[in-house]
Amino acid sequence: MLHQYLKDAILELKNLIELTRRDVADLSEAKNEEIFQRLPQKENLIKSFEQKKSMIDRSMVELRDKNPSKSLSELLDQEALDLLDELKLSLKELKDLNAGYARSVYAVNEFYTSLLRKIIPHESSGYGGHAKPQQSFLTIQV
Repeated sequence: MLHQYLKDAILELKNLIELTRRDVADLSEAKNEEIFQRLPQKENLIKSFEQKKSMIDRSMVELRDKNPSKSLSELLDQEALDLLDELKLSLKELKDLNAGYARSVYAVNEFYTSLLRKIIPHESSGYGGHAKPQQSFLTIQV
């Protein structure tokens, strides 16, 4: 069963990677609606991956408990070790992709925030330096 859990987890990671790549491409073209439509699918894949990871952990603990004198690398066959390596590489790829995506989202957010502040004058208020729209500007426009 361990092999199947590993294969399923890798498949879910690859699907998450593909969806994230599509998000990056859609972000650059300002296709926000498509990004938001993929969110439930990504959330389901993440939950499913977490369940598979839990089953992988449980299987490995059971294997180790049955053979306490051996290391885990001695207990796993070559296919399981190869699948674990592939899982690790997929996780790293997803992490790197998400880091780049997060930087892009932050840059877009900063762009729109600065644009909004140029269009609607803001005044700084209080200790936190939080900017809020000038009320006089808004009432004049109304």
